[in-house]
Amino acid sequence: MKAVVATHYGPPEEYTVTELPAPRPGPGQIQVRIAAASINPADVRLPSGDFRDTVPLPFPHVPGNDFAGTVSEVGAGVAAYQVGDEIFGQAVPRALRAMAGVARPSLSTGSLAEYAVFEADTPFLAHRPAGLDIEQAAALPTVGLTARALMATAGVQPGETVLVVGATGGVGTAVVPLLAAAKARVIATATDADADVLRALGADDIIGYPASGYPAEVDVAFNLTLPSDQLGAVADTIRPGGRLLTITYPVPQQEWIGRDDVRLHFVLDMDGSLGGMREVGELAVSGELPATIGRRYTLDEGVQACVDFVRRHTTGKLLVTM
Repeated sequence: MKAVVATHYGPPEEYTVTELPAPRPGPGQIQVRIAAASINPADVRLPSGDFRDTVPLPFPHVPGNDFAGTVSEVGAGVAAYQVGDEIFGQAVPRALRAMAGVARPSLSTGSLAEYAVFEADTPFLAHRPAGLDIEQAAALPTVGLTARALMATAGVQPGETVLVVGATGGVGTAVVPLLAAAKARVIATATDADADVLRALGADDIIGYPASGYPAEVDVAFNLTLPSDQLGAVADTIRPGGRLLTITYPVPQQEWIGRDDVRLHFVLDMDGSLGGMREVGELAVSGELPATIGRRYTLDEGVQACVDFVRRHTTGKLLVTM
């Protein structure tokens, strides 16, 4: 099979597109012929070596967490899927097993490939609904799960003001429509070039990235991009008793934000306790959770997709079709 491959730690410019043996499913696993996949930060950060001391990565390594495709082989003991089923979902590399869900981890061999193997018994895989096309299905898994988890944790009420820092990325473009549907006033950080996209998704006000332009007295702030040890300026925007939610590492500590009157939440739901892929699919089909696709690539262009994710400003998701 053809796949995007990292053969050693390094930047995405050093990945290659090459032939590898197609992985075969074992008991409890399924093989999927991948139709499309999308890029996430972990796809490039793990092979970069940023976490080599805590998560050693075996090589060759195929990146890719999110996917949509067709079940092509079923391992022993699998009852939920059969050959020919159209599915989509999210799974992390097997090297991250210790950080995946405790009971039903979602692991794979990497989705930037013509074939990948997944654990079948996980809430992070699901049948693709008839009303959800392949591109949307491949773009939504990680950002859809994260957006739903943010909303469930924040408990946003109608009329509340929410600052979204990093609104133009995959999670931002997924959560802004959910906030709009919740009747919040949404203030989003973005470039001028992205302003129209975010307004179409439901943002009320667009501001620049510098902290000097942040508003005051917001009820909730979502940090989707800044390192979580650099959130002092974001915390300063929040009214006493408000909430600050972040999805980035390092895992934040209350003392880092310099305030004890703001509730701080690190949002990472590795067990699917706040909902899984079935719920993401239902929201997408209803129109409440659209996927914003910024650029499209073929598998032969998969290395360039990874490079662009790191080197270029992205709006929404970068999609690779097989």
